[in-house]
Amino acid sequence: KHSENDYSLFHKKTASSAIFVAVYVDDLLVIGSDETEICDLNSFLDKAFKIKDLGFVSYFLGLEVLQSPQGLILTQGKFTMDLLKEFDCLNCPGVVTPLDCNFKLRADAGELYSDPTKYRRLVGKLNFLTHTRPDIAFSVQHLSQFMQAPRIPHYQAAIHVLRYLKTQPTMGVILHHEPSF
Repeated sequence: KHSENDYSLFHKKTASSAIFVAVYVDDLLVIGSDETEICDLNSFLDKAFKIKDLGFVSYFLGLEVLQSPQGLILTQGKFTMDLLKEFDCLNCPGVVTPLDCNFKLRADAGELYSDPTKYRRLVGKLNFLTHTRPDIAFSVQHLSQFMQAPRIPHYQAAIHVLRYLKTQPTMGVILHHEPSF
C-alpha cells in the first residue's frame, strides 16, 4: 500500500507484522518485523526487477546505520568530516557548546559577509545534520534567521557549530529496539 504522506514509501501491515519499503531512485530500503515476509518480498522484487540484496543497511542517503545491543545507531560521521574539510575546520580547535553562550547574534550587527551563498550552503548542510544531531538543532534554527543578509558574526557562529561538531563527529541518535513509553 502506498503511504498517504510520502510517495516514496510503501507499507504492508497485518495483525502480526509490518513491512516498509522506502524507494529512492534505484535504491530500496526494506524493513519489517517478520523475516519470512521480508524474504518473500525480496524474492518477489527479484523476479520482477532483478534486484541485488546488499543485506543489512549500513549506509543510506548519507546516514550511517550501525547495530548495537540497544537498537540502531544513526550517525553522519562521514558527512560531518567532509563538512569540516570543506570549510577548513579540520585543524581548528574543538569547542564544548554549539554556540558561544556569551555572544548574542543580531540581524544588524557586524559587516555583511562577502559570500552569502557560502553561508547559506553551510547552514543548509548543518540543517541536514540535525537528523542525527539534535544537539545542534537550536543553533541551526537560530543561524537560519540570518540567511537573507548574513553578516560576519553569523558566519563565525556557524563555524563555531562546526568546531563543536569536531569534538564528536560520529555522535548520532539511537533508535531503541524496545519503545520507552
